[in-house]
Amino acid sequence: MNAEEAHTSASNPLEEEKAELRAFLEGKQFSSRDDLQAQVDEFYRKRNQTPLDDFQGLSPDQMYRMLYFPFDTPHLVTFARVLSVPPSAPAIALFSLLAEAMKEGGLKSTATGNLPRTFCREAAQSFLGPDGYEEKIKYGGINTEIDFFDLHVVRFTAGLAGLLRKYKGRYVLTRKSSGILTVQGMEGIYPLLLESYIRKFNWAYRDRYPEPGFIQQSFLFSLYLLTKHGANWQSSNFYEDCFLRAFPQVLEGAQSRPLSSPEETMRSCYTWRCLVNFAGFFGLADVEPVSTDVLNREYRIKKLPLLEHTVQFHFTT
Repeated sequence: MNAEEAHTSASNPLEEEKAELRAFLEGKQFSSRDDLQAQVDEFYRKRNQTPLDDFQGLSPDQMYRMLYFPFDTPHLVTFARVLSVPPSAPAIALFSLLAEAMKEGGLKSTATGNLPRTFCREAAQSFLGPDGYEEKIKYGGINTEIDFFDLHVVRFTAGLAGLLRKYKGRYVLTRKSSGILTVQGMEGIYPLLLESYIRKFNWAYRDRYPEPGFIQQSFLFSLYLLTKHGANWQSSNFYEDCFLRAFPQVLEGAQSRPLSSPEETMRSCYTWRCLVNFAGFFGLADVEPVSTDVLNREYRIKKLPLLEHTVQFHFTT
């Protein structure tokens, strides 16, 4: 799905495009077939560079670059390779616990390849605090790494980033990771962990939604939305609306879940997968629940300063 394919208006977009082309060519004189083709090419060049309301002021060309070359379009967007401020984020807090525990000889892997149970429990207590930990274990204790899934996600993502590895039955920091920590600290670790989560980690692994990977592929558009609208609290419904307005075709193959329509499922998937488990987890936005409805929980979202230290858009938002 490219940017133009992802965007569909209520009417037939192909017929609209043909009508626009006819109007553009009407009254023009052409000296040759090549002259006609040059005019058609000019029409599409202008069309693809025209900002669209449904794209929040982005042009189809800009959206295409954001979807397919998010890390390779420096004239539109750049990501910090080393942060200018210490990062504060749940993901980095969990990595810090891992890094600290691996300083002296690493952490022994279990027979199933997980982190040791004692460390997982201690990490959960430190990360969640006493009240949070008691709430976490109310319906089941932490007996494996999977039971503290956020830690599992960070361990897995850090491995994909080349920041830790398993060596002789123990999880250890790599030389790369140790060097970055010594010279740059977490300011150098965060961008690598973030990029690994975006490029290599499968976001669907964290939930049971059936939607494929387009929410992950469009991550940069979501960060653009936060940059543009996140100075004030906005509802999760607001960001869901923006996403579906830009990419209505994602609903065509959407599946329903028990007690939820396909659209409700897609909306919930977007909020959970992108806003909670991405923007919130990496400290780019404050994501607070405002309802207790388990099936359709609503949130309010506001960008955090770390967002602008992480990603810079080089056009007016």
